[in-house]
Amino acid sequence: MPYTHQSSEDFLGHPKGLYVLFLTEMWERFSYYGMRALLILYLTKHFLFGDKEAGLLYGSYAALVYAMPVIGGLIADRYLGFRRSTLLGAWLLVAGHFGMAFEGPNAIYVGDEVVRDSFYEQTFYLSLAFIVVGVGLLKPSISNLVGQLYLQSDPRRDSGFTIFYMGINIGAFSATLLCAYLGETYGWRYGFGLAGLGMLVGLFTFIRGGKHIAGVGGLPAGFEQSKEEISLASRKFWPVYLGLAVSVILVWQLVQYSKDLGILLIILGLGILVWFCWFSLKRCTKIERDRMIALLVLISFSVFFWALFEQAGSSITLFTDRNIKMGEIFTAGMFQSFNPLFIILLAPLFAWLWTKLGRMNLEPSAPLKFGLAIFQVGFGFAILVYGSSFAGPDGKVAVIWLALMYLFHTTGELCLSPVGLAMVTRLSVGQVGGMMMGVWFLSSSFAAYIGGVIAGAMAIEGDNSSVSVGVESLSVYTDVFAQLGIFAMLLGLGLMLISPLIKRLMH
Repeated sequence: MPYTHQSSEDFLGHPKGLYVLFLTEMWERFSYYGMRALLILYLTKHFLFGDKEAGLLYGSYAALVYAMPVIGGLIADRYLGFRRSTLLGAWLLVAGHFGMAFEGPNAIYVGDEVVRDSFYEQTFYLSLAFIVVGVGLLKPSISNLVGQLYLQSDPRRDSGFTIFYMGINIGAFSATLLCAYLGETYGWRYGFGLAGLGMLVGLFTFIRGGKHIAGVGGLPAGFEQSKEEISLASRKFWPVYLGLAVSVILVWQLVQYSKDLGILLIILGLGILVWFCWFSLKRCTKIERDRMIALLVLISFSVFFWALFEQAGSSITLFTDRNIKMGEIFTAGMFQSFNPLFIILLAPLFAWLWTKLGRMNLEPSAPLKFGLAIFQVGFGFAILVYGSSFAGPDGKVAVIWLALMYLFHTTGELCLSPVGLAMVTRLSVGQVGGMMMGVWFLSSSFAAYIGGVIAGAMAIEGDNSSVSVGVESLSVYTDVFAQLGIFAMLLGLGLMLISPLIKRLMH
């Protein structure tokens, strides 16, 4: 049963289960961000994909990672329960991350053609599929397990989630330093292998600490609690496992056909829009309709933010590799650690600031925060473009400008990300609350795919390219970064201007 008061099961004022989940999530994020820090570089340097193809492949992978928790959450809700879904997701992630460590021989140019070992290339795609489905099961389930440790009225609930989310950023920060350094310095297999080892530690942490979460996240209502049916090996779960196996195969193929995934997302988006219009007109009161319209507008704006923010894993990492003065020790992927570092440093400050402004009735509205976020992501690109004007004759830019860009992207994230989920729960009509939460996650999926397309617009194809790395590549990147910066700042200002109107729609 959820904890309601201080007891012998508490540690440092919180249920012991919280720390089990904290460590599990920390290691899961370690594996995820460790792999992410290397992925675009691995695609362009090991498999010799051109920047456009690599950016689209990265975007497709990220889109599927954001979309799959919608399905994974349904599976946990109706069939497996949160605890079993977390465990099964962790096993799939271990398989995927260790699969990434089988890199095989480098691709080579034969004339103008790239020749890759098809077995290892397919192993790579299959490993991505295991990771996508694993994240889909684990991500929504482990957060729900944290929530079930507390009653809704428990005053420790918010601080418990704060501790839990700190684990995400500790894992992300350490992984982007360690996995990126090992992968780029000693070999890709070592960076990916360390990510897999981190996930394995997370899995065994979850198993060993199982007694502290045994009272939450059990089988959904309607399952008989016999010993046979509690076991993950029960025949009752076999249809679910078959469905997951089919999902792995589908994702394995989808990640290879990026254009088809884009068409699928567009069709899905249009279908959701048609449903939204029908539901708002036929099933909602005027106030409910206004709130749903406000929600749809803000979700649409968030797509632009995340599409630009996701450049960190693709075009910005390639820019770092080619046009940033990194010194002798650091590697390009390591600089992705700026984002989790700034979150660790600034999240408490933002939490205090919003509380302080709230007490003074000066806290910005959700639409205004969204506008500030989009403006800041654009301003971050503008800062980087400005700093690039001081590049040396070799086209290398001082790392301080990259750090400032990450700083403004992070402050933008802190204005938008914590507000998003709360906004969905507040504005959604009760009977479609789950559906709208799914729409929120799918919008991030759509944003990730668009981000891949944007990254492809900065294509510098590689060894057989007419664009050389240095001054010429700097010009390509800064031209697109400048356009992104101007677009985002204008969009952010526009949203801030109409924020009073959206606030009125929120009632």
